[in-house]
Amino acid sequence: MAKHTYDKDFREGVIQYCLDHPDESYVSVSKRFGIHDTTIGGWMKSYKKNNDEVIIRGSGNYSSDEAKEIAKLRKELKDTKDALEILKKAIGILGK
Repeated sequence: MAKHTYDKDFREGVIQYCLDHPDESYVSVSKRFGIHDTTIGGWMKSYKKNNDEVIIRGSGNYSSDEAKEIAKLRKELKDTKDALEILKKAIGILGK
């Protein structure tokens, strides 16, 4: 199943709609906006946990922006090391 990403404006709109219509269930809101009801529940929980602010970190389960940056840099380092190993092997093959 494809994973959808929603921008900050869309999330803010859904959250504001939920706040403006407290009697409406997440299921009916999800049908109105075309997203899953558990997604809305997660956004609302995050919104309340972060002092009524919509936080967008992107994909992945990172505890902070710093953790996300560290993971990105580790991946880049691994990719660079892998490329270096390939180049070393190619030089060894071509040097014969």
